[in-house]
Amino acid sequence: MLPKDSLLFQNYPNPFNPVTKINYSLPRAVKVNTNVYDIIGRLVKTLVNEFKEAGSYDIQFNGAGLASGVYFYRIEAGDFVDSKKMVLVK
Repeated sequence: MLPKDSLLFQNYPNPFNPVTKINYSLPRAVKVNTNVYDIIGRLVKTLVNEFKEAGSYDIQFNGAGLASGVYFYRIEAGDFVDSKKMVLVK
């Protein structure tokens, strides 16, 4: 069953060390760009930068090379934009 709305879910687990999962849903095919940023807005990692079909997706993010702290992940999928906070604790 296809989702009705574009959604970005809270990562799990949160706080995490060093791996977490980020889920999102798309009601239609669209170009998706998902990035992770540090607390001052610097790009840390691009997770997705490609065209995706409608459906539900999950991304595994490994923060092994990063310092403990607060990070943000942001999705841009067509006209849908959302971001969430996650905490890396080592």
